[in-house]
Amino acid sequence: MTMRTTEIRETLVQAAISLAANKLRSALTTLGVAVGVFSIIAVMTALDAVERSVATGLSSLGANTFQIQKYPATVFGGGHGRDESVNRQDITWQEALLFRKFMGQKAASVGLVITRQATQARFSNRTTNPDVILTGGDENFAPSNGFDLASGRNLNGNDIIHAGDTAVLGSEVAESLFGQGENPLNRQIKVEGKAYTVVGVFSKKGAAFGQSQDNFVLIPITRFLGHVNEKSSLAITVEARSQKEYPATVDQAVGAMRLARGLKVREPNDFEIRTNESLVESFREIQNTIGVGAFIISFMALLTAGVGIMNIMLVSVTERTREIGIRMSVGAPRRTILRQFLLEALLLSIGGGILGIATGAGAGNLVAIRFNLPVIFPWGWMMAAILVCSTIGIAFGLFPAWKASNLDPVEALRASK
Repeated sequence: MTMRTTEIRETLVQAAISLAANKLRSALTTLGVAVGVFSIIAVMTALDAVERSVATGLSSLGANTFQIQKYPATVFGGGHGRDESVNRQDITWQEALLFRKFMGQKAASVGLVITRQATQARFSNRTTNPDVILTGGDENFAPSNGFDLASGRNLNGNDIIHAGDTAVLGSEVAESLFGQGENPLNRQIKVEGKAYTVVGVFSKKGAAFGQSQDNFVLIPITRFLGHVNEKSSLAITVEARSQKEYPATVDQAVGAMRLARGLKVREPNDFEIRTNESLVESFREIQNTIGVGAFIISFMALLTAGVGIMNIMLVSVTERTREIGIRMSVGAPRRTILRQFLLEALLLSIGGGILGIATGAGAGNLVAIRFNLPVIFPWGWMMAAILVCSTIGIAFGLFPAWKASNLDPVEALRASK
C-alpha cells in the first residue's frame, strides 16, 4: 500500500513538472476550462443569491397576506404578461374604497397604498439621495406590510380623514436626515417642496429582491392623492385572518374586486393577485431561462476546452516520444505512462475548474452585493463543476495517454529530440 502511494505521488510530481515545462501552453489550456466554469458558477451564484433574497422578501408580505395590483407579480421589473397589462385601467381610490366595503369583515385588514419613485427628502440643509420612494398609505399599511415602529406612532384614521401633513419615515431616510443621535419626531421635513411633520420612524427591515425596504416616506394616502401630481394605480394589501382562511379570502377578494371594477360575468380579470406563490413562479421562470442559457454557454466552452486539452496532450506525446522510449527501456510499465499523461490532463482540467470557481463565485457575489443581495457560495454547483472538470480531463486525456502508453519502445528511442 505504501509503495503504491509513493508511486502515485511520484507520478503526480512528474506530471506537474512536465506541465510546468510548458507554462504558457498549460496556462492557456487551463484558461479555456476556467472560462466555461466561470460562466455557469457566476450565473448560478447570482441566481442563488436572488433566490435567498426572494425567500426573505416573501416574509415582507407575511404568510397570510396578498396584494391586488394592476400588473402581474414580478421579482425584478418587466416580467411575463406585463406588456399585456399596460393598457389596463388604473385601480382608483373609489374602487379601492368599494373593495374595502365589499370585503367587510372577511379579512383581518385591508391596506391601501400608492407610490412615487425617485424623489428627494430634505431637512434643514440635509438632503437624501434622489431615490426615496414617496408612499401614500392608510393606517393599515404598516401592519399589512410587516413594518414595526422604532419610535413615535403610525398613521391613524384622523390622518387619513383630514389628509394630514404627517409622515412616518423609513429607517434609511431617518438616518440620512437626522443621523444616529438626533430625534426626528415632531420635526418638519420637505418632500418635493411640501412640508410634513414626522410622527414616527419604522424599524429597519432590510432589502428584498435587491431593493431597500427602508428608503421611503409614508404620508396619508388622501394627502398623496390631493397634493402629489402623480397619476398611478393603487395597490391593495389584504391580510387573511389565518392561514386556513387564506385561500377563501383570496377567492372573496377576487369577487369583491370584480364588483368594484364593474366587470361582467364573462369579462376576464383586469387586475392581478400578487401572492407568495406568484412571486416564486415569476422568479422560477427567470431563473430557468437564465440557467439554461448559462448551461449552453458553459457546455460549449467546456467542450472546446476539452478539445484543447486533447490537442495539447497529443502534441506533448509527440514532443516527448524519445523521453517515453527511454522510460520504457529502463523498465517503466505502460500503466505508469498512461497514468502520468492522464494526470497531466486531469491537472489541467481541475486547475481550470478551480480558477473558474474562484472567479465565478467572486463575480456572482459582486453582482449580489451591487443589488443588496446576500453573499453566497454555491457549494453544490462548485462540487458539480469539479466533477465535470474531472470527467472532461479524463475523457479528453484518455486517448493521448493511451497513445503514449502504447508506443513501441524501440521506435520511440529512434525518434529525434
